Amino acid sequence: MLEAFDDAAMHVDDKWGPAFAAAEAVRGAIAARIGGTTADEFALAGNTHELVARFLSALDLKKRPHLVTTSGEFHTIDRQLHRLAEAGVEVTFVDASEPRTLAERLSAAVRDDTAAVLVSSVLFQTASVVPGLGQLVAHARRRGAHALVDAYHAFQVTELEAPHPDAFVVGGGYKYAQLGEGVCFLRVPAHFSDELRPVYTGWFAGFGALAAPRTPGEVPYPTRAADRFAGSTYDPVSHYRARAVFAFFERQGLTPARLRATSLRQTTRILAGLEGAKGLVVRTPREDAARAGFVAVGVDDAARVVAALRARDVLVDARGDTVRLGPAPYLLDDEIDRGVTALREVCACP
Repeated sequence: MLEAFDDAAMHVDDKWGPAFAAAEAVRGAIAARIGGTTADEFALAGNTHELVARFLSALDLKKRPHLVTTSGEFHTIDRQLHRLAEAGVEVTFVDASEPRTLAERLSAAVRDDTAAVLVSSVLFQTASVVPGLGQLVAHARRRGAHALVDAYHAFQVTELEAPHPDAFVVGGGYKYAQLGEGVCFLRVPAHFSDELRPVYTGWFAGFGALAAPRTPGEVPYPTRAADRFAGSTYDPVSHYRARAVFAFFERQGLTPARLRATSLRQTTRILAGLEGAKGLVVRTPREDAARAGFVAVGVDDAARVVAALRARDVLVDARGDTVRLGPAPYLLDDEIDRGVTALREVCACP
């Protein structure tokens, strides 16, 4: 943060050179953690909603007025698509309660007038990994639809394999990457550079043409596909901070593989500690391959449970009637055990 301040104080409006260098370093670090991608495939923004809205605005909803998603999406997608449904866009919400067959059922919902499918790779309510997304993306493209995968709850807590070449991938670093606020990304397949022209477009998408004369009635877009999804002026401190955090992870050897192993060991410990507890419903898969970075537990009066645990210095959150226990890499085993014991005591679960 001090480095960002010093650059701004020293360079004034020329600070954008160092700021863009920080952003480029962040793109490179993200690409290094998502298999088969390169830095120039990523657009950055302060939040995923901005990127999802820009993606939606690039679709031709007049010709293809149908969207497909799930009932288990995070509020970013869920709220926006419900609002679009109110405005006349037809949206099919596929039941997400059975993740193993979700991709197949989403494929079945795609029609000839479907513009896009939007789905999470990890469901935010249960930490369930959704398999078969590559086949879903391929099927959607065969029908002429695009596919956007929300990888927020997978990034830096699972090992992200190379996405399907046609997949848009959105995510961010506020959760497991410990980047703080303001560092979100959208992977844009490079071969869509001539096809997509977001209606919701920021002036950074025209950065390279600022010195050229304006042509009335014509909005130019850059050649690089990801640059077409650029926004506008932002606070670059977030990217300085993210660059430093990624460098810290590198120095500590916190690779995706090591973080994944740590997460699985910790969530396995939580699951073991909850074994036999009466009145608690574990909603997270017990199989390692099917589980991401937290354990979801159904309880009575989740808000009360969260407050009671907070009074004991055990910090968890709730989504509806589900309490989520999300261990960070720096937690000790006895801290995890204390949290699980406190949950059982608060819920009076022997």
